[in-house]
Amino acid sequence: MDPNWLKEFKENSIYRLDESERMIGRALEILPTERFWEQPNPSSNSVGNLLLHLCGNLRQYVVSGLGGAPDHRNRTREFLPQPNLGQQETWALFTGTLAEVRQAIHQAGEEEYLKVRSVQGFRLSGLGMVLHAVEHLSYHTGQIAYAVKAWENKDLGFYDAMDLNVKNED
Repeated sequence: MDPNWLKEFKENSIYRLDESERMIGRALEILPTERFWEQPNPSSNSVGNLLLHLCGNLRQYVVSGLGGAPDHRNRTREFLPQPNLGQQETWALFTGTLAEVRQAIHQAGEEEYLKVRSVQGFRLSGLGMVLHAVEHLSYHTGQIAYAVKAWENKDLGFYDAMDLNVKNED
């Protein structure tokens, strides 16, 4: 049984992953298919490449780093145009990766979360790996949302069903 802090950390980490998945999914509902592999400019990545990059990063940090699976990441390939890979296939890769990440987060015990290892040249504990993954996913979720909003001039409605003016309570 996980200590209370670890159970809480896992639940909140998975909640943040779920939220990013929901938001990216909503953005993809609005994004025209022809824009999926389009780069806004030469210094920016396409939405498709961002999803491939997230797959590589999440797998390397959580599935491999925390979970112990082999690290087969080819980071350079994540940023190459993939015109033969459609939006649906890329989304399926991404959601499949998130499922593996959730499983690794859920299955890891306290020892794995506290153990320090090398991932992508950084020395991080398992806690640090999950924090990085959640933060990195959130960062690129924002990029995807911004790109879709800029291209389509539409509110993505992430929180339409919520009153975000509610004050904090104990």
